[in-house]
Amino acid sequence: MLAVRPRACCWMLGCLGLMTTSVIAAETGSLIATITQVGARGEGHAAATAAVRELETSAQAADLVPLLKAMNSAAPLPANWLRGAFEAAADRALSANSLPTADLDAFVRDRSNTPRVRRLAYEWLLKGDPEAETRFLPTLLDDPSAEMRRDAVARLIGQAREQTGDEALKLWRQALSGAVDEDQVDAIAKALKELDVPFNRVQHFGLLVDWHVIGPFDNVDQKGFPVAYPPEEQVDLNAEYTGKLGPVTWQQLHSDEADGAFDIAKLTEPHKGAIDYLYTEFKAGEELPVEFRLATANAWKLWVNGELVFAREEYHRGMRFDQYIVPGKLQAGKNTILLKVCQNEQDQDWAQRWAVQFRVCDVTGKAVHQMP
Repeated sequence: MLAVRPRACCWMLGCLGLMTTSVIAAETGSLIATITQVGARGEGHAAATAAVRELETSAQAADLVPLLKAMNSAAPLPANWLRGAFEAAADRALSANSLPTADLDAFVRDRSNTPRVRRLAYEWLLKGDPEAETRFLPTLLDDPSAEMRRDAVARLIGQAREQTGDEALKLWRQALSGAVDEDQVDAIAKALKELDVPFNRVQHFGLLVDWHVIGPFDNVDQKGFPVAYPPEEQVDLNAEYTGKLGPVTWQQLHSDEADGAFDIAKLTEPHKGAIDYLYTEFKAGEELPVEFRLATANAWKLWVNGELVFAREEYHRGMRFDQYIVPGKLQAGKNTILLKVCQNEQDQDWAQRWAVQFRVCDVTGKAVHQMP
């Protein structure tokens, strides 16, 4: 009888432990639900802030992955609150040497988790397991997280700079395969040039350099931005329309610039108080989500497959690579792309550029190339 009692006692203690863990897990799930269910108009805000305070003080190491998973789909405000609770709990776990590195490792490896949340998990994983960087970086060149991909490319750039000859070239090419940030691509391109290896920036970034252009149409007093000139109604490359200065027809436009930018003013001078339309087609092998990234110093509108996807009426705020990022999608087969680019009448030297740079890429910035 006495021999049975310790076993019974252990069994009871084990049950109590399981019950306590279950209760804690249930409480954590309830608190997370309270935070994520905050309405767009602030409904449930008071309850959510109380839940945040509770999680920030009571969340344990076992709660870290549930918090991360909740951040995957949370709206921006709840996601920020959950992140605060996660970091408070992670900091306690790290201090107690109980950070669940194996669970964080598995979370980071699962690419179905959103890039920003995987990045957060990765940063904390490295705090608990610095060697994880050596394991992870070689696998991140095609990662959907732009930040993590950048880390992998930076590592290869550093290694390439320490090598010479064929070994250096191998590393530079490997880095280029994952590079999507302009500064890293420029560094790699410079190194390849020093090794007498050709590099095509236009091809690498997927810049579109062949367009049809028509104009100028009237934009005196900036009145033309809301006006639907004929190309907005129908693109007919054989048509002739009445423009600002007389009849206008579609002309071929090609950029030979290394950065893929082109000066549309050359075809439609004088170009002050004017509007040009640019048209091209993009053939995709399948339907897929993409980003349309463009740069221009002027006001613009963008239509894809006849649908207006974005517009910005702002003049002369400078022009830089990937200045605007417009999420969208391509359909399988032919896709039509129409740009309306407006120039106002400012006469300062810095207000004379009328140019466009345009590319199609995935969400990380890697080029999406059209089918031949």
